[in-house]
Amino acid sequence: MERAELVRELKSLRKGRGLQASRLPDRVGPALSSACAVAESDGMVVVRAKVTARLSELSSHLPEDLRLAVLAAFAITAEARQPLYQDRVRWAAARVDRDPRTVRRRVDEAIELLAELALGAPAGASPGSWHTAWVTLAAIVGESCVFEQHRVVADQDGLRTFPLATGGADGMVLYGGTLSEGTVELPRPLSRGESWEFAVLSKLEPATHLVHVPRHRCELFDLRLRFGRGGCPAEVLALDGAFERDVSDAGYRGRTQPVDAAGEVHLQFRHLTPGLAYGARWVDQP
Repeated sequence: MERAELVRELKSLRKGRGLQASRLPDRVGPALSSACAVAESDGMVVVRAKVTARLSELSSHLPEDLRLAVLAAFAITAEARQPLYQDRVRWAAARVDRDPRTVRRRVDEAIELLAELALGAPAGASPGSWHTAWVTLAAIVGESCVFEQHRVVADQDGLRTFPLATGGADGMVLYGGTLSEGTVELPRPLSRGESWEFAVLSKLEPATHLVHVPRHRCELFDLRLRFGRGGCPAEVLALDGAFERDVSDAGYRGRTQPVDAAGEVHLQFRHLTPGLAYGARWVDQP
């Protein structure tokens, strides 16, 4: 699914009565149908229910102001089911005490995030089956491996496999399971509410960034970088909820992060949004 096409379809859908339109199936294009698991045989009631549920679920991962903008823009919130998009924008503007122009910008921003989230967590992927209490990544920049440690929590019975944050296919489990193609298999299935810890040393290809893109809810990400034999970089940027496409884009500016006297950087991120990137990018000395 192309993100640009999904963004275009979402921007078209917000017009008029939004999800309350009388000919809704005609306004749900192929990208949005794929994101919401809409079938060709689905009638209007089913289409409306699927798209509403999917956009509501995805918007729950957004900051509160963007979530309100989404629920109003698509006429999901009952109080904002005015017949015109501009009326719904004014309703949201009054709720957040901002002018309508600001709310329209927030709707545009929220739609971009919704598309990114939809690509990161396809419909039917059981996004609530488990979550991460915390994950730690630690690496010496320029070396060939990274240490990662997870505490995962099952939100349903029977879960046994979990992906690595780095996606590394080669590595060694220090404790907590066995590794196969970037996935750790636990020694036994977890029951709902049960937590488990595992740790892995995996290979790290030479790069100028190290990030974690969660596909499920993640409460805490702890990142530690040490710049060793190559010396400290010219600049380190913290990436806090960036689009994946922006991670290696030199034109994207994150937050400048100082390197301490030991050549180390320590970053923490809380309540991560699934589908967005968190971590650091560095620029080597010329």
